[in-house]
Amino acid sequence: MTENVKTGVIGVGYLGRFHAQKYAKMAGVELVGVADADPQRAAQVADECGTRPFADYRELLPLVDAVSVVVPTVLHHEVARTCLLANLDVLVEKPITTTLAEADDLIALAREHGRILQVGHLERFNPAVLAMQPLLTHPLFIEAHRIAVFKERGTDVDVVLDLMIHDIDIILSIVHADIDQILTAGAPVVTPLTDIANARIVFTDGCTANITVSRISMENMRRMRIFQPGRYLSVDFNKKEVMSVRLRPGSEGGMPLPEIAKSGMPDQDQLELELSDFLLHVRERSRPAVSGEAGRRALDVALRVVAQIGENRARVEELLRRSGEADLLGLTGLR
Repeated sequence: MTENVKTGVIGVGYLGRFHAQKYAKMAGVELVGVADADPQRAAQVADECGTRPFADYRELLPLVDAVSVVVPTVLHHEVARTCLLANLDVLVEKPITTTLAEADDLIALAREHGRILQVGHLERFNPAVLAMQPLLTHPLFIEAHRIAVFKERGTDVDVVLDLMIHDIDIILSIVHADIDQILTAGAPVVTPLTDIANARIVFTDGCTANITVSRISMENMRRMRIFQPGRYLSVDFNKKEVMSVRLRPGSEGGMPLPEIAKSGMPDQDQLELELSDFLLHVRERSRPAVSGEAGRRALDVALRVVAQIGENRARVEELLRRSGEADLLGLTGLR
């Protein structure tokens, strides 16, 4: 494909607006239009980006080659499915869908129609993640913390599908083994859904990943530490930087000395990197690393975590009722 790629954005809320802005500035790309269920919102973003607004996204489809689908998660399947049936290449925000059956349907449709299906796991394009790739050998223990100050945006799903799925996706991309066991804990605090959670994932190759997420914290932190033979990596997603620490022999048989190196590309915009990657696959008709299958695998693990936390929560509720302490359900956020 040598001519401009004609693109559109469906859903121009907080994140979709950024998609539109990036496409509008890219060389070799024509932002044909933006669509949103809120006509005023569509008009506002279209005016900012010098393009056309659409209240009904289906009117945009015959005019474009590729779209970003940035609608609420519950609509991912319906909208992405319609786009694939219209023979468009699709970048759908994470999580790919709400169920595995819906994900399987999109993957099958993309394959049947020869279309690109990429999932918007944005952290894959964080410069720190890109910088750590050549440093990886055999991860043995991974610890991830992703905590955030509470925001109303994203509370249509629980914290596992909102935040933890980022780290699940990254970990699945660097640990090349099946999952042996998952242990979880989590609780609702300020919403009816889980707001803080922990998952311990044990892989068949001996690697263990411990992931903690919260959206009710007093600060924002996104970090991952990876321990492997001879090297320790500390990845700071906010600073877009990776620190590598390894030990070298001390002089005359003394204590080993740490050798520390930092790398990363803080000035790079990861959304721009993600969209450029998507458009590269659109032009070359190649398979993206963050494919529909990769998105499905992350969703599968996330849903297993959600289900297990739900089972634990149900047991706590039952124990409180049996002990005559049902009044505590409201205080614990379980009611």
